[in-house]
Amino acid sequence: MTESNTPPALPEGKRIARNTFWNIMGFCAPVLVAIFCIPPMIRGLGKDQFGLLTLVWMLVGYFTIFDMGIGRALTRIAAERIGQGREKELPGLFWTSCLIMFLLGAIAAVIVAILSPWLTSSALKIPVEMQAQTLRSFQVVAISLPVVVMTAGMIGILEARRKFGLINLIRVPLGSFTFIGPLLVLPFSNSLFPVVLILIAGRIIEWFCYFIMCLHEVPELRHGFRWNSAEVKPLMSTGGWITVSTLLMPFMVHIDRFLIGSILTVGVVTYYATASEIVVKLLIFPRAWVSVLFPTFAEHFGQRQDQTSDLFARSLSWLMGILLPVILIVVAFTPEGFELWLGNDFRINSTPVMRLLTIGIFAYCLTYIPFSFLQGIGKPNIPAYIHLIEFPLFVLLATHMIKLYGINGAAMSWAIRAILEFAVMLVFCRKFAPVITQYGIKWMLCGIISLAMMGAIILCEPLLWRALLTVILIISWVVIAWRYLFDSGDRNELIRIIKTRSIR
Repeated sequence: MTESNTPPALPEGKRIARNTFWNIMGFCAPVLVAIFCIPPMIRGLGKDQFGLLTLVWMLVGYFTIFDMGIGRALTRIAAERIGQGREKELPGLFWTSCLIMFLLGAIAAVIVAILSPWLTSSALKIPVEMQAQTLRSFQVVAISLPVVVMTAGMIGILEARRKFGLINLIRVPLGSFTFIGPLLVLPFSNSLFPVVLILIAGRIIEWFCYFIMCLHEVPELRHGFRWNSAEVKPLMSTGGWITVSTLLMPFMVHIDRFLIGSILTVGVVTYYATASEIVVKLLIFPRAWVSVLFPTFAEHFGQRQDQTSDLFARSLSWLMGILLPVILIVVAFTPEGFELWLGNDFRINSTPVMRLLTIGIFAYCLTYIPFSFLQGIGKPNIPAYIHLIEFPLFVLLATHMIKLYGINGAAMSWAIRAILEFAVMLVFCRKFAPVITQYGIKWMLCGIISLAMMGAIILCEPLLWRALLTVILIISWVVIAWRYLFDSGDRNELIRIIKTRSIR
């Protein structure tokens, strides 16, 4: 076999870890900026206008789904073509996907423009004196949607090239600008409309930066626009299945709150939602990881199936090993955390909820690996079917559990759903990654040990003893993970990295 026909080697663990770190920085930095910027923003705009600003943020974020999964599909197909040595096809694929996303964004813009008068005058209880500027704000958002939706395509091609450092070089400052921008306006105006204008300007600048980066990293794109009708079907087919999961997954994360409000009372939703909002932040870590793994799965599975399957299994083992100590700490100190932060009332009502949700989020974080694997290898229909079947069953289970056990029942149903989804995803992955059979018993035993550790911490009531037990269990888990969960190659690689760092 000639060198030109040799499939590219899989990226080494160090590179995957570095790109994951970049993604974590990109996701976390804007959140940290928001913590400091939101209080003065509320004081400057007032509660009513800040509430409307959050609706604008939500509107822009929600309508990004109008790319219909094309951005994710572009990443998968482009990475696969790169792995097959078909880089010359990237310009046609890129420009075709961009035009499709522009048209979808235009449809979203028309919908928002048509609905804006009704939203501002009837649907939302907006004070009369604020309705005019709110309407103008929504209209500006509508105009920007084609560009906002197209941004997913720019990120998609860069992810296929695995340029995560460059992506986050743009994401960190411009994601932070979402919160810093309004503060720059406040010395000159405390009205909503100029704040929205500067936010939209930031989104347009973000698109432009990604576009310039795409031209730099894929020089073939500079040769002009190329439409390729043959690319429409694979983009829309893959993107359509991805959209099903993209729509249903957030619903299943949050619909339990609406069920609690309708079955119990709106007041108790606060206890549940507060715990839930904290727990779901742990999803930053698997999301950062699978964003790196997804194009790798897509690029290499066709020609290096065994190695790609091994990467899948090792990634799941590493995520399990790294995540559990964090989970144990959250479970251990939830009561005291609520006591210090929100008082004894939340300690009593939210602690059981958060502990149950934390058990569920552990499984849900792990689910991201098989979910990304199935989408990456060109089987996005499998997770979509799982979610279509799972959604109504979860609603029925949650409704029943809430009636029996209140908000604790909602948390139990969420945890059960997450664990079962993880198990089902693994079963379907087994067909494409037989190595799962080799790892399966190991994962099951480690899962049982994990649940036992969390249960032991929950049952240990005095804080001092609970803290001591947590330390002992974390040390025990590190030993278990090192000896039984990680393979010899991973252990040797980690030792080599530690030795290299210590020499420096």
